[in-house]
Amino acid sequence: MKLRTLGNTGVTVSQLCLGAMMFGAWGNTDHDDSVRIIHRALDAGINFIDTADVYSAGESEAIVGKALSSVDRSRVVLATKAHAPMGDDPNAQGNSRRWIVAECENSLRRLGTDYIDLYQIHRPDEKVDIDDTLGALSDLVHAGKIRYFGSSTFPAEQIVEAQWVAERRGRERFRTEQPPYSILVRGIERDVLPTALTYGMGVIPWSPLAGGWLSGRFGEGKDNTSHRAQRVPGRYDLGIPANRQKLELVIELSKLADEAGLTMIELALAFVLEHPAVTAAIIGPRTMEQLEPQLSAPDIRLEGAVLDRIDEIVAPGTNVNSEDAGWKPSALTDPRKRRRHH
Repeated sequence: MKLRTLGNTGVTVSQLCLGAMMFGAWGNTDHDDSVRIIHRALDAGINFIDTADVYSAGESEAIVGKALSSVDRSRVVLATKAHAPMGDDPNAQGNSRRWIVAECENSLRRLGTDYIDLYQIHRPDEKVDIDDTLGALSDLVHAGKIRYFGSSTFPAEQIVEAQWVAERRGRERFRTEQPPYSILVRGIERDVLPTALTYGMGVIPWSPLAGGWLSGRFGEGKDNTSHRAQRVPGRYDLGIPANRQKLELVIELSKLADEAGLTMIELALAFVLEHPAVTAAIIGPRTMEQLEPQLSAPDIRLEGAVLDRIDEIVAPGTNVNSEDAGWKPSALTDPRKRRRHH
């Protein structure tokens, strides 16, 4: 497995990062099978694992911890995240100092480790001063609980704000960003990826297969369904014009992959890894059968003509469906912030 440096941290990670979202109630409920998948990924040369507290309400972290208990922990770069609600307590969520410090301890316990290599803030929190968040994360670094911290699905302007606040307030800073990125979700090419390059941040995109759209399961004459459709219908319902357009584009991309002698998975992952800002692509297999065909992607380099054709099919810097962006500011989602009170 080829390696890259995670931003300017000096930490070396595999070009594929094993995402653990599908281990537990959200996907594979067989813990032993999930552990086998993790061990197979490690045997294949993947040394980078990413999970989150919210994945199956902590079950994913527990499975990852079980898998790592029988290997050399020091050889694994372990990442997890906090932000999403963990129960019905209104304070058991978000980016406050109170919650970050408490939830870091919870993640350490579930993971069965005394430190986390990369602790990430899963989404922005408009209710919290970014200085409070950075201060809490900096204290966790100084306490040895975490080695580095990063953001996930932050817009470029909030990445810049966090970097400036860290410099002016003497805080540790975000060293990585984990955004959505795939052939069908290219919006971050406009600003997030150039911003990450400017600040020397590692970039570890989630959903490089566009939530399964680029896995080979979608296309002409296929079922065109996903087990995730009930949870996020806005990204899969073919009654939505943007999703019908995605299907049409997937059919074109399938033909391109065939012409290039590649599978759709290889085309999709190689595309993400081609961007100079990207460190590692996060793959999220639910089964061993889903893991195996993704392991060859780092060995593939796409020819210029193939990349140009992808640009013709999906224009650079565009998201085919805006629902795939992963986060929207309340200025757009809350009508009260767009209208004067009457």
